[in-house]
Amino acid sequence: MGPWPGLNVWPGTVPLALMTLAIAVSVWQPLASLALTALLLTGQFLYVIPAMYPNHWAIYIGSFIALAFILWTAGKRTVIIAVSANAVFIVAMTFLMISWRYSYGVGWFYPLYGGDRVALQVHGWQLFSVLTLIAAGCSAVGLALALYQERGSLFHARNIAQAGLKEAEIDLIVEQERTRIGRDLHDVLAHSLAVIAAQADGTRYLSSDQPRAVLSALENIASSARGALVDAQRVIEGVRDDGMVTPQPRLSDVAPLVDRMRQGSLAIHRSESGTPVELTAGQELAVFRIVQECLTNALKHGGRGTAVRLHFDWTGPGLALHVASALAAAGSGDAGETGGTERVGRGIPGMRERAHLAGGWVTAGPDGEQFRVTAFVPYGLHAAGAGGADDREATGPEAAELEAAPLGDARPEVAVRG
Repeated sequence: MGPWPGLNVWPGTVPLALMTLAIAVSVWQPLASLALTALLLTGQFLYVIPAMYPNHWAIYIGSFIALAFILWTAGKRTVIIAVSANAVFIVAMTFLMISWRYSYGVGWFYPLYGGDRVALQVHGWQLFSVLTLIAAGCSAVGLALALYQERGSLFHARNIAQAGLKEAEIDLIVEQERTRIGRDLHDVLAHSLAVIAAQADGTRYLSSDQPRAVLSALENIASSARGALVDAQRVIEGVRDDGMVTPQPRLSDVAPLVDRMRQGSLAIHRSESGTPVELTAGQELAVFRIVQECLTNALKHGGRGTAVRLHFDWTGPGLALHVASALAAAGSGDAGETGGTERVGRGIPGMRERAHLAGGWVTAGPDGEQFRVTAFVPYGLHAAGAGGADDREATGPEAAELEAAPLGDARPEVAVRG
């Protein structure tokens, strides 16, 4: 580059900077990279940029290095443009390096005084071939890298597809097993409950001379078995093969439920205040299941004659449901069954989950001499499981999700707002 400082007076400084920049932006902006090479060659044709000398003509190879990066990373259209442009660049480089007006053969041969025509005829094809060979070598490297990367992507995609197929196969097997278990469970429950109902009805009809209490108990057993059979079908089957959701209990079904539980010797006092407001199907299902759970556990833990107060309050911003029964009835048997340790069942968490899906909450726990359950369901809100569906569509995923919430053994626990 000559004596110090060298770089600022060296004629190859500008070509070196332009070719370095062309390589640097070849991946990010391939067209800009081609434009920088075109700028260098145009500037040399116009004598704005010094022509190539014997000690720095190889700077031109930077254009072919940039071409390799473009072939590696760019799209098909950009690749075609880059290859075509570099073919033109090679022709221009050949002329600039041989012409006596510019590089004057860059010192490869003695000066020819016959002009550019003779020099190009004698040496043009040789230099063009050398530059083309260098460009082809760089292009081969770029294409090889592109093919290697594409192969790796294909292998990665294949592995992902295989993993997805394996997961889908596992999910299918699990779903088939669940369907089989559900079908078998349904058959067992259907047979057992049907036998219970038939035996209870038969015994009642053949024992008409028995006391009224015995006949009422048999009738309650039969009706409870038939109701449990219908509920089991709803829970296990859920959605039929034709995609239609099986009918779910509504708020209007609470009255028949109360009547059936009264036949089971529960002393239920039902009251209501305010004007009833229409709820979504999912919310009505949640209210029905909460009432069902409270009455079932009052009968289970308190036995015959348990007094239950059931109140529907429609005066606030939502339906407030209050269910109260004697504390001994609600909690009897807990300590005895667990050796003095309170056992928390699934009933209260299940009620909280149903109320939460309906947009409300539930509290449950001892209140003086009573065990009280308070549920709140706001008006006009969809259940969380409905995903914002219209009220008329709430019988689908909303009701199905609420139906799936666990209900079972309700036991006293600390009152916590759900």
